[in-house]
Amino acid sequence: MKEISPEELADKLKTNDNISIIDVREHEEVAHGKIPGAKHIPLGELPERLNEIDRNRNHIMVCRSGNRSGNAGQFLEAHGYDVINMVGGMLEWKDEVKK
Repeated sequence: MKEISPEELADKLKTNDNISIIDVREHEEVAHGKIPGAKHIPLGELPERLNEIDRNRNHIMVCRSGNRSGNAGQFLEAHGYDVINMVGGMLEWKDEVKK
């Protein structure tokens, strides 16, 4: 699976607002803030919410540390999606968050 650093993603967001980000953290984690524009689908809900994810786009997966998003990315890749994992997760995210 491809990977992207939080810094690389922040740079991409400055020049392209058409990036699909999927945050797989739990509701209480996202309440503290998420990357603006990110779609929130908790990891446990991913299998039943696949219909909400466009197969024709690349998706950047995000969680707290990069582990759950990696698992989510593997799951989505196995179902034919093109995904990139943000390594380091929100623990390493230094840019804007939206509550």
